[in-house]
Amino acid sequence: MTVLDARILERLMEEFQQSMRGLLKDVCRDFTRNYADATRTFDLPIGWFLSLGQSFTQAEYSHWKVVGWIESLNDLLYFVDILTQVRQERSRLEIAEQLRAEFREKFYEHGYADEIFPRGKPEPRLLLGRLTALCRRLAREITQESVCLAPRLACAWVAEQRRSAWVVPCDLAANVERVELPWSCAIGTAGLCFEASGAVRTALRRAEGQGEFLITASGIELVIGDRAYPLMDCDRHERWHWRRLEPLPLRKSRYGALILGPTLVYGKEKTPIGVRPTKPEVAMRMRRALSAIAAAWPEGDRLLALLTSRIVPLKAAGVVSFSYRHRPGLSAINCFERDQLDLIDDLIHENSHHHLNLLLRKEVMYQHDHNQEIFYSPWRRTLRPLRGILHATFTFTMGAMLFERLVMWGSGKAGKPGWKKAGLNQRDLARARYRCLEEIESVRYSLKDLEYAGRHLKWLTAGGKELVRHLRDALASLERGKQEYEQQVSQSAFGPTLRRHRTELAQAREQLSLM
Repeated sequence: MTVLDARILERLMEEFQQSMRGLLKDVCRDFTRNYADATRTFDLPIGWFLSLGQSFTQAEYSHWKVVGWIESLNDLLYFVDILTQVRQERSRLEIAEQLRAEFREKFYEHGYADEIFPRGKPEPRLLLGRLTALCRRLAREITQESVCLAPRLACAWVAEQRRSAWVVPCDLAANVERVELPWSCAIGTAGLCFEASGAVRTALRRAEGQGEFLITASGIELVIGDRAYPLMDCDRHERWHWRRLEPLPLRKSRYGALILGPTLVYGKEKTPIGVRPTKPEVAMRMRRALSAIAAAWPEGDRLLALLTSRIVPLKAAGVVSFSYRHRPGLSAINCFERDQLDLIDDLIHENSHHHLNLLLRKEVMYQHDHNQEIFYSPWRRTLRPLRGILHATFTFTMGAMLFERLVMWGSGKAGKPGWKKAGLNQRDLARARYRCLEEIESVRYSLKDLEYAGRHLKWLTAGGKELVRHLRDALASLERGKQEYEQQVSQSAFGPTLRRHRTELAQAREQLSLM
């Protein structure tokens, strides 16, 4: 078995779930023992966080919402520690410079750097105030998200604490990271959502989404200004006053349901501008793409079922798809500008990022590279750091495997009816052949750089070198099969493009070679 085998991933997922359970306990213990002042300052209900953690099933500890929440709490602990150091330092220039360097490596997916270093400079005199503001924001968001993960349990916790009420500030504007609709509460981990009534939505718009949850033993109210609106009652039976929006499952498997979320909309500047309900026809396209993957590549479909639990459509010109390391299983997929073959490819591509991120949680695979951008990327045609090359090589190896399986499925007699049913045509079949060969060339190029990074630069650990060996074996298998349709691609409309791609890679190797 290799790291591309679903059985190994299942074991790693169990280990990951146990590690997240342990991380939550450790972070809460650290806050209690070492940062009691910060806990009070930022109003962190550590006892509630521990109670919430005890309510999660093992499977929920790898859910994207729970993982994101725990990791945000862990980030807050890190920043509280930095804040403590900054308060003790008279000269803050050195710590500001160190922190700015760390942000580039540790928090490249977050917007933390924009908050602490908005001008891209250390600015040590402003560091304390900006760190304090960041900690306050994180504390509010973490507490609000914890309540939404288990609102009924929050009421029970208030009763256990013998408190008359617990007030939690909240922001119910659209959340673009979790892709949640405005003026609504996304509850738990199953995709359930409750949408505010017209009067509440009007009040929230006027307040720019700002309000407070007033939590008592008998229920929760939303307070906006000087008016309270009932949200839920939980005496004997849980009863919601807002409109219930059921989750939309694309399919169910032994690993759980794959849920289709709202649509994330980007503006002209390629930044999020809103979250909208997803149209029914998008679900139809997604289901057709999933059925094609299942028919053509059962092993890849199993990995998809294991690692991806939520898909959010992305309406953004020029942006293909993306995912976050700290939200494993959540994939944003552009299905508005992309055709059906692209959609199939993007589903596997983002799932492969989840796949590699799970492996990286188990083992450190690279070190000492200092985020230097010295490796040429055949995909971006720019210089990229080792981390980016490793992710690209892994994900596009999986992409090449997908295209090979699609070609085999579409070329066979049994596959032709299913190919058409999946929304694919003969041009897609020709393009799949080309894409397989294109990715083989690109992966071969980057594998040489990865081997150089491991052998000469010593930037890959033993685990990283092992992963590269697995990818090399996968590439060798793909290259044995490519001869069957090399001539077909060469004589097709895609032949000139493939030859140009090979020429560009040869030129890049000559000009930028590390060998």
